[in-house]
Amino acid sequence: MHNPMKILATAAAAVTLSVACASALAQPWPTQPIKIVVGYPAGGASDVAARIIGQKIGEQMGQPVVIENKPGAASNIGADAVAKAPPDGYTLLLGTISLSVNPSLYPKMSYDPVKDLAAISMISSTPFLLVVNPKAPYHSAKELLDAARANKGRIDYATAGNGSGSHLFTELLSSTAGVKLNHVPYRGAAPAMNDVLGNQVSVTFDNIITTLPLVKAGKLRALAVSTKQRSRVAPDIPTLAESGVPGFDATAWFGLFAPAGTPREIIQRLNREVVEAVKDPVVSEKLLQLGAEPVSTTPEAFEAFFRGEVAKWGQVVRNSKIKID
Repeated sequence: MHNPMKILATAAAAVTLSVACASALAQPWPTQPIKIVVGYPAGGASDVAARIIGQKIGEQMGQPVVIENKPGAASNIGADAVAKAPPDGYTLLLGTISLSVNPSLYPKMSYDPVKDLAAISMISSTPFLLVVNPKAPYHSAKELLDAARANKGRIDYATAGNGSGSHLFTELLSSTAGVKLNHVPYRGAAPAMNDVLGNQVSVTFDNIITTLPLVKAGKLRALAVSTKQRSRVAPDIPTLAESGVPGFDATAWFGLFAPAGTPREIIQRLNREVVEAVKDPVVSEKLLQLGAEPVSTTPEAFEAFFRGEVAKWGQVVRNSKIKID
């Protein structure tokens, strides 16, 4: 025979467990610190952007936001860690344009950024600048492109290496404008920029964060910005569309992602916090000082943008037959 007291005790324990689980599920989120993983070393632009936005959303939500740097493999190490983290909203990724380029450059990735990450919101959009050494004979993007058409493959451009942003942006420009420029890859952005500053190579296409200070110092001449609209931080520099390359629009960007499977209500809550943070005048000014134009989006709009980026840069990589070093 069954022991009635044992049955009652078992039932009571089950009820207690159910109540405890329901109570845990009902607890307001977040109840512990949130981590934002950055796939680059501390001190870089993506790290600084993560700290700016992280501090503000932490203040808004009443929980600390901790930045964890996991550099390596063009940000793949950090992105992989977030893709495989528990989908509870406590581990996020500061994503960059590399996240949309890497699937085309690395044929054997340990994660799929489209399937394994959930978009929360863009944080900022950062143009690239097409720049030349001041001694170069080009004073506009049109003059450079006209010279490239007349001297097929004989005008060199410097990049940080195969598959770098400067390489991809220039290849997109070449295909869109119908010109041929000669790629001179370097092992890193610093040696590439040093040779442009020394006029060993006269042209490069690189992030406004690093190039604009050199333009303002008179060490580089800016020909155009990569975005369809002029930059708020450099409104006097024309767009490539204005310079005879209609439809050209390319940007570097920062945005927040969570592991796929994160509850929708947490994604929506994080989105609201990011939107509010980006609108804050202090946050906005800090991002602008970095050279990053503040932008916020819905999760759906950011997801669509990200998928479009993966497709666009994948096409550039395939068309240009780019192989990583």
